[in-house]
Amino acid sequence: MSIKKIITIISVVLITILMIYGVVVLRQIFSPNTKFTDSEIYIYVPTDSKYKDVQQLVAPFISNMDHFNMVAEKRGYTDNVIPGRFLVTKGMNSYELVKALRFNSAVKLAFNNQERIEDLAGRIGSQIEPDSILLLNSFKDSIFMQENGFNEDNILAMFIPNTYEVYWNTTAVKFRDKMIKEYRNFWNKERIAKAEKQGFTPIEATILASIVHKESVKKDERPRIAGVYLNRLRAGMPLQADPTVIYAIKKKSNDFEQVIKRVFYNDLLMSHPYNTYMNVGLPPGPIAMPDITALEAVLDPEKNDFIYFCASVDRFGYHEFAVTLEEHNKNAKKYSDWINRQGVKR
Repeated sequence: MSIKKIITIISVVLITILMIYGVVVLRQIFSPNTKFTDSEIYIYVPTDSKYKDVQQLVAPFISNMDHFNMVAEKRGYTDNVIPGRFLVTKGMNSYELVKALRFNSAVKLAFNNQERIEDLAGRIGSQIEPDSILLLNSFKDSIFMQENGFNEDNILAMFIPNTYEVYWNTTAVKFRDKMIKEYRNFWNKERIAKAEKQGFTPIEATILASIVHKESVKKDERPRIAGVYLNRLRAGMPLQADPTVIYAIKKKSNDFEQVIKRVFYNDLLMSHPYNTYMNVGLPPGPIAMPDITALEAVLDPEKNDFIYFCASVDRFGYHEFAVTLEEHNKNAKKYSDWINRQGVKR
């Protein structure tokens, strides 16, 4: 056999081997490499993670770690791990998996109806990487609060309930800074002007809105309730809002888990900054996070002559309103008789 033929045969063999190797490699790269049953999952890579940490995170969801490791190394991922929340879909190959781990997916973070800043920190901390302690410390940072006109009593007023897009691995400080921007965007010139028309700053309007929010779940009734409270304030009367008394009871006992459905006369005599039966004007801070409808009710209240209201027994969830104390006492007795029949003790 001639040397030329030998060289030709060797070349063919080498090419064949290379082709086979190429097919094997391509198969390793582009064959499906997942083993979870859901159509998609999210993988959370904490801040400061190393590649070995990622390997542990993805191992339960990947069929062949060797194939994944090979692609990760070739694609330079092993030395460039990115923290965040990453969407992985069923049937992805190793190339797609590594690519997916470079695309940080935003979280649609939602919150509303929190009673305290501590509750809010816990709610947010369950949705993004920073825990409730880090978040709370950033919210209550003394320099931040002073620069933005807040204090520990009213800092909850900064948060406008909504759904926000943030990255899972955003820091507590960056999240806080985003919230102050959202607060300023909400309190535009038009809303500030409406608040000033009622004699309020944005924080004061939020405090009253929190009371309106707690008084009624009926959005169509909130402007009327806001009108009643404004009537009392302008007349120099105490607000006499039962939700503030309930809040004072919880705050005094440091037990916000208790359920209080009934306020008694002795409760109204309690000495506490949040007891609006004993103190004239607004309490020191919000008693909850008011939603947008409660805020708008304070900014655009119903103009009425009502001074009093109590829960209705004929239209559950709504209230009966009165101009005179005599009329109110009749409504109040009707409600008191009804609640006694229900056996509600507290």
